[in-house]
Amino acid sequence: MQDFKKSVVYQIYPKSFLDTNGDGLGELRGITAKLDYLKELGVDYLWLTPFFVSPQNDNGYDVADYRNIDPRYGTMADFEELSREAERRGIGLMLDMVFNHTSTQHEWFQKALAGDPKYKNYYIWKKGRPDGAPPTNWESKFGGSAWEYVPQFDEYYLHLFDKTQADLNWDNPEVRREVQDVVRFWMGKGVRGFRFDVINLISKGSFEDDRQGDGRRFYTDGPKIHQYLKELNQATFGRDPGIITVGEMSSTSMENCFRYAGADSHELSMVFSFHHLKVDFMGNEKWVLVPTDFAKLKEILFSWQSGMADHDAWNAVFWCNHDQPRVVSRFGDEGAYWKQSAKMLADVIHCLRGTPYIYQGEEIGMTNAGFTDLSQYRDVESLNHFQILRDKGMSEESAYNILKVHSRDNSRTPMQWTDGENAGFTAGTPWISVNPNCRHINAESQVGDPDSIFRHYRALIRLRKEYAVISRGDFAPLDPADPAVLAYRRRWKGDTLYCINNFYPKPCRWTCPEPLDGCTLLLANYPDARPGQTLELRPYESLVLLRREES
Repeated sequence: MQDFKKSVVYQIYPKSFLDTNGDGLGELRGITAKLDYLKELGVDYLWLTPFFVSPQNDNGYDVADYRNIDPRYGTMADFEELSREAERRGIGLMLDMVFNHTSTQHEWFQKALAGDPKYKNYYIWKKGRPDGAPPTNWESKFGGSAWEYVPQFDEYYLHLFDKTQADLNWDNPEVRREVQDVVRFWMGKGVRGFRFDVINLISKGSFEDDRQGDGRRFYTDGPKIHQYLKELNQATFGRDPGIITVGEMSSTSMENCFRYAGADSHELSMVFSFHHLKVDFMGNEKWVLVPTDFAKLKEILFSWQSGMADHDAWNAVFWCNHDQPRVVSRFGDEGAYWKQSAKMLADVIHCLRGTPYIYQGEEIGMTNAGFTDLSQYRDVESLNHFQILRDKGMSEESAYNILKVHSRDNSRTPMQWTDGENAGFTAGTPWISVNPNCRHINAESQVGDPDSIFRHYRALIRLRKEYAVISRGDFAPLDPADPAVLAYRRRWKGDTLYCINNFYPKPCRWTCPEPLDGCTLLLANYPDARPGQTLELRPYESLVLLRREES
């Protein structure tokens, strides 16, 4: 059984990973074909974003059939082969389960539209206001109202995301039993982990107007959320201690996460929180261009590290996923210090307390999409908000510049395997444009290069397994007020680890507030790095130091 505290998870966006049949879409066979690459990297689990039957209005997060593979991704036989081959290499599969909502094409919703009262109660329906307006002023995450009118019922259904993604009514015990059946089905297929999409939104509170925001305070971390998660745990994955789980927690509180991912909570193994990835937002609004608030970034990372540790709860630690821009573009450097900044950002995450997640291409330093035309975008959220910004009077150029920075498509461009045509992703026409920088950023050029970003990630994964101070140690920030350096200390049974990082492209001098005598250099992103009490840190320089108690 894998120890999830020593493990590293690699996220795959199947549509963009590898296409083996030339139709321009990645598929399950493409993942199987690259298992040796993933084995060499050293990861323990593969988190696969949804590959279930779907109309693809939200790239698979609009599920129309939880038990079948969308033909564009392959067959159940393809999945079973992937599972066998991954297991043979010591790698477990983690599936992405979308249980807050279904596609409106799902059989359940179609039966609801046909007037079946059983299935109508699977979803959340409300009468409009006397003037016909939606029941509340809640906004969809993708823009516009969160309510869609159905004339035949003279009612609205709730959709916190796209109008084709109808929210499930978890207050209905039949819905909860359906969800449990789905989880058990995939457990029967040998799945070793589950990621639950926006799972903290499943318990809605009161349905009333939000005079302070977009409605999220009435449906986030709702009144029965812990009851529902405990129930799901006990009925399904909690029966198998070898299965790991992670919950995507939208706009959550740390206090709730103590319970979601506490050692004895019997809910989830760990949680994703996103507060540290809103430091270049304006409040909760991401469709703006504002500088990164480095002080806030440190405060959030450090407070969550300390708070979760104090309550014996576990974090998933990460920079990237299919919904986030590429971190080297966001917080690092695409130019002269591309390699150094990518390695530094890796050190920051992988030495923290928590289970690290790597998003495909992160291990080779892939950057934002570099799109030059709106027609290249595919993401429904991006296209919707481009129009919203234009409707508010923003110029086309300004709206487009925001998309270049924040669009989810930045992370969805095809994996860059080679410097050849379409980066080795497909022999056909890719569903979304390949980043032209594949000529110098690609896996083929890095796997054998001892100084590559890939090899740096591999070293970090090895260190987590080798040194218990990384997987088990406590956490303490170092010099949190410093304007350029992000540094922290970990301790475990006599071992002390220091992770010291210059977050900026300018050199800086930094003196550690604790003595560093006796430390050895475990890892660095400059070949000639030297530890010392006072460090002359070069642009984006990172050092990982270890002091071992003499036996």
